[in-house]
Amino acid sequence: MDRRDFLTLGASAIAFATVPAAARGTVPSLASTRVSSPFEPAVMPPMSSRTSFIDWMVKHRGETPRYLGERYDRFQQLVAHHDVWADRDKRAYLMTPREDFVTDRNLSRAYEWHYLDIGYGVTITGPHTVARMTNTIDPQPGDKVLEVGTGSGYQSAYLSYLTDRIWTIEIIKPLFERTGSVFSDLIARGYSEYGAIRRKNADGYYGWPENAPFDKIIVTCGIDHVPPPLLNQLKPNGVMVIPIGPPGAQHVLKIVKHQNPDGTFRVERSDIYHGSVVNFVPFTQLVAGRISGTHNH
Repeated sequence: MDRRDFLTLGASAIAFATVPAAARGTVPSLASTRVSSPFEPAVMPPMSSRTSFIDWMVKHRGETPRYLGERYDRFQQLVAHHDVWADRDKRAYLMTPREDFVTDRNLSRAYEWHYLDIGYGVTITGPHTVARMTNTIDPQPGDKVLEVGTGSGYQSAYLSYLTDRIWTIEIIKPLFERTGSVFSDLIARGYSEYGAIRRKNADGYYGWPENAPFDKIIVTCGIDHVPPPLLNQLKPNGVMVIPIGPPGAQHVLKIVKHQNPDGTFRVERSDIYHGSVVNFVPFTQLVAGRISGTHNH
């Protein structure tokens, strides 16, 4: 993928604007669900049984038992496949209502293994991959995290249970606006933690230099190299996860930027799937004046 193919939106403004809920199109509205207890970072939902988890979440978060049951069932699979291992990350998965980020036609499939279409040629990444990539960067409270490719908003929401310093970039403006509406609706329903998510409509290849450096960076779409601006915006000893490789055949790499005693840097790479190929669709780009390519989020 040639560097000149990437779209720059240098004049794009930082935006937190939303659009009316009716403009969300195929994104479902679960407006009857309201959080009954504000989120507290130290609060951990029960994990030992399906029934206790559902009962606790209904009481404290006001969520729908059906989706809570599906969320817990998938959680069991995440643990079994070692896609999530830290308690904080387990909580982040369990607290995030994935059903609010899929489209109406995929609502019944919200907790399936694989990615799902959300329109605009874009997909929401499967829960196993989101969990493993997030647990790999291991965001700690207070860490600055940059997400490249907001998409549905699910990854950003997941991150908000791990740190309150999140920056996320989306290149497709209609999707950026629709996701803003999703977040607006959720915040109005009591998910105040999502107010910590800072959003921008721009080309993620260039990162967000005015808010750099970042402790952690997560890239949610495939590319054939590590973008130099992102590596430059990663703090010394910071961690990035990014799918690298040709379209449809990426390896998800953990990139650690080590600082040597003399002030120089070295980059350590490891494959979080130990050599297995993971299918991510390509980083969005500009070809002959039009946006081309899609991405997972």
